[in-house]
Amino acid sequence: MKITGTFLDEITHDIPSQNWGPQEWARDFDAMRAVGIDTVILIRAGYRNRSTFDSEVLQSHRPMIPAYNDLVALFLEEAARCDMDFYFGTYDAGTFWDEGDYAEEVAINKAFCHEVVERYGAADAFAGWYICHEINTYDDEQMRLYEELATHLRALKNVPILMSPYMKGVKQFGEDAMAFDEHASTWKTVFERLEGLVDVVAFQDGNVPLHDLPRYLDVNHELAEAHGIQCWSNVESFDRDVRIQFPPIDFRKLRYKIEQAAAAAVEKIITFEFSHFMSPHSTFPSARTLHDRYRNWINTPTA
Repeated sequence: MKITGTFLDEITHDIPSQNWGPQEWARDFDAMRAVGIDTVILIRAGYRNRSTFDSEVLQSHRPMIPAYNDLVALFLEEAARCDMDFYFGTYDAGTFWDEGDYAEEVAINKAFCHEVVERYGAADAFAGWYICHEINTYDDEQMRLYEELATHLRALKNVPILMSPYMKGVKQFGEDAMAFDEHASTWKTVFERLEGLVDVVAFQDGNVPLHDLPRYLDVNHELAEAHGIQCWSNVESFDRDVRIQFPPIDFRKLRYKIEQAAAAAVEKIITFEFSHFMSPHSTFPSARTLHDRYRNWINTPTA
């Protein structure tokens, strides 16, 4: 298997902006297509007071910084040109979700996504929704957000709905990390609530030690499949193991994670994210060499 999907992160939060315009984005879509990427996922359409297009709904909610360029239209156009599926990521207000006011987060997103469908819903490349609100455990109020938002999105445009949760592992949570058995039982409960609402789950793979990753991949796939949910793997292409946050990953780790995801029989491998951490055009020099190592590997015949 190889990476066939990537997130697009242009409302940057914890990684640097590359300040690309239409020409640079077109060049990067060509680079994605050249390595077999057929799916792009907007990680979020807006965050706090920034958005990927000038949304009347968001402007009515809070003062917003002008978008200047309509990135959603640009990404849909490039996805269509490159014969890719585009998944639209929802809005993160950056306050209500963090503070537990999930009802307000849902209300804003319902109005916002209605506006999105009116503007972009007929685009040929618009192939799915991505609920950008990340979870790592069972929480009843968060489940209500997923239930309400997924139901609303399905009514607006009936296309697959993707989520990409993170595992509550030791790399991020240390002593507060969730043990493997608790992870399995917790996600069984989550999927029982989300069955029939979410179509695809792509767990972020970077929070557990590499030697533990195979059993997490196996149980994630087993639980998702048992509840009729496709299981992809979000193979992170940035490195959580070094002191600087966040550089492109060592290729040997990336290859190992891809091989383990393939061994777990996931349906698709995506990454966060190509343009910053794997692109030949990235602001990171080591992303360019990671691209070379990866491209050499996928193009080398195996015995």
